[in-house]
Amino acid sequence: MTVMRRLIAVGEGFRRHLPVAVIALTYLWSVLAIVTYRTREAPPGTITLRIGHWQLEASVREALNELAADYAKQHPRVRIIQDAIPESIYGQWVSTQLMGGTAPDMLELGLGLPYHVWVSYYNRYFIPLTRYVNRPNPYNRGTELEGVPLRQTFKDAMRGSYVDEMQEYINIPLSQFGVRIFYNRDLLKKLTGLNKAPQEYRAFLKVCEEIERHRDPKGRPYIAIAGSKYHLPMWESMMFDPLTYALHRKCDFNRDGFVGNDELYVAFKIGLVDFNHPAIRARFRMLKEVTSHFQVGYTGLTRDEAVFLFAQQRAVFISTGTWDARSLQKQAEGRFRVGVMDFPLPRKDDPVYGSVIEGPIYERPLGGFPFGITRTCRHPDVALDFLLFLAGQKQNEKLNRIIGWIPSVRGAQMDPMLKAFEPHLVGVYGCLNFFLGGDTWIKWQQLYSAFQVGEISYEELAREFTPFYKEQGIKDFLEQQRDWRRGMHVNEHFLADIRARAMAASGQEAVSRWIKYRVLTTQRQVWPEISHARQMKLLRDGPRRSGIGPYEYAPRVLKAIEERIRREMQQEQQGGTGKGGTTA
Repeated sequence: MTVMRRLIAVGEGFRRHLPVAVIALTYLWSVLAIVTYRTREAPPGTITLRIGHWQLEASVREALNELAADYAKQHPRVRIIQDAIPESIYGQWVSTQLMGGTAPDMLELGLGLPYHVWVSYYNRYFIPLTRYVNRPNPYNRGTELEGVPLRQTFKDAMRGSYVDEMQEYINIPLSQFGVRIFYNRDLLKKLTGLNKAPQEYRAFLKVCEEIERHRDPKGRPYIAIAGSKYHLPMWESMMFDPLTYALHRKCDFNRDGFVGNDELYVAFKIGLVDFNHPAIRARFRMLKEVTSHFQVGYTGLTRDEAVFLFAQQRAVFISTGTWDARSLQKQAEGRFRVGVMDFPLPRKDDPVYGSVIEGPIYERPLGGFPFGITRTCRHPDVALDFLLFLAGQKQNEKLNRIIGWIPSVRGAQMDPMLKAFEPHLVGVYGCLNFFLGGDTWIKWQQLYSAFQVGEISYEELAREFTPFYKEQGIKDFLEQQRDWRRGMHVNEHFLADIRARAMAASGQEAVSRWIKYRVLTTQRQVWPEISHARQMKLLRDGPRRSGIGPYEYAPRVLKAIEERIRREMQQEQQGGTGKGGTTA
């Protein structure tokens, strides 16, 4: 009996510990498998670099793998491993990786976190690249860019890589992006008889109406524009918002050429601007006209649902960027031809929009797909060399050809389909930004959403939002000003460091550092104080002349200017005649 009891006890103990034993053995097997795999992939002496990004498109991973293989041919001891992370969690993933000291050697920058958080990360976790930007890229040898400083080899001269808050270059951009309208050329021809989509606004609306008169083989009406809550901001920024450019004449109090959300609030508060302004009315009218050709319920639909409609040939138009160009081409391959067009604009003689349209949207040609090098990288020189390899003219052309994006390097050829994505270097910008924060933004989002779906009219939107914006917005405005004031100590610390470096330098380096210190002090301390004081005075006292904005003049002033110009022109003509007579 004693032996039997012992056997039973052993059996019960084995049964109790069996799960733990299985887990332990599985863990040991996994560790052994991973070590074996990594040893086989990266034998002793191999330098392994990890590159993290949020681009889950197959073509991006394929392109990086192919370029990594090309790099390995020249540098056999280097292996590149990708960490492709979904957009939805990229910000959290970056934060945990950086704070935990486990971040990849190279990281794509800019998504998932507020800008000020990224700036703090740049300062703490990334290696500045400023010292390298004026050196030639060795991988441009044999091209017309040989010997050219690195920053001058990029189309944007690395302007997007420069972080003003740090006065440093932080990343190397590998692509450029743009937003345009894609359309089904075959379906357009079938439904309207047109070979190309019209670029004039009224003609575009007529085409949309013609498309919606037809039905597909299942009896469903065709949709002119595949839209969603993801796609609407593209139409807003590229087509609707430029109509509000005229607001800068009323609202640009600091005369920097742009209208901030604080300036717009001040202009509304003191009565310089309201919803009766022709530019604002035009913007919301155009939104209604265009979105009436989206599918029903677009505000609740996702990006994928709109793309599905386009891919299934139920919709003719869809707006998206170069990042989707290759995937749309692949979905259409063998089924229909894809065309690309710019956003249609009204003509100057348009009865509704002619008085407010001043040009297309200005597109700043900044580089995208940017990568920085983390401070935890064990081989930062190799990581930099790999990024320089990707930024070489020939390699950058190949990388973007595989992906289907626009190269960021000068002289690199692009896919002919992407020619329509060349940025507008001359144009205007939107000046209607209600994002003041807090309750104001919540109220605006609620009313704006109701307006989009037709629950309220434009007049009701204006009537409900204006008093709330003026009265409640002051709290959000002042909180924004306090946030700016709270950040002053960060500026002070930063400027103290710049000043200390200037004091420690000598010769031309000292001159350069003192210039940098004065410029930064002016930009970050002096001008913001002046702008803040001016806005507070306007809120307290109102404008000096009722209804007159910073770029506007009273009739008597305009008359005086005209008279002065006329006198000066007459004097010039008389002087020219006198000189001519003397010469003769």
